[in-house]
Amino acid sequence: MSTTTNRADTPLFAVHNHHSAQCGTPPRIDDCSPSQYLGYFENQHGEQAVFVYDRHCGQATVSLGDAGCETPHAVVDGAVPDLILAETERLWVRACWQAATTNRKAV
Repeated sequence: MSTTTNRADTPLFAVHNHHSAQCGTPPRIDDCSPSQYLGYFENQHGEQAVFVYDRHCGQATVSLGDAGCETPHAVVDGAVPDLILAETERLWVRACWQAATTNRKAV
């Protein structure tokens, strides 16, 4: 049995940026807002992506290193219309969208 304390301020998951400086400044994401759903993805090439869904406004964005970290791209109905994504990236975005919106209440 573990004797460690389960502190609420202890990070559950932390990731370092793997992209070069040419990809821009990576987003700084935290989970301080309970109204956010967050997702992380890394493909077979080490390219990283972060999905952020805001439950208050019902909008999501994806930031991808190879598409310029500094520019979040809108997610619309589980897709990212302004980017060409690999199949694994599309499946990940769709899974994040479904997880974030499945129990969404009508506003």
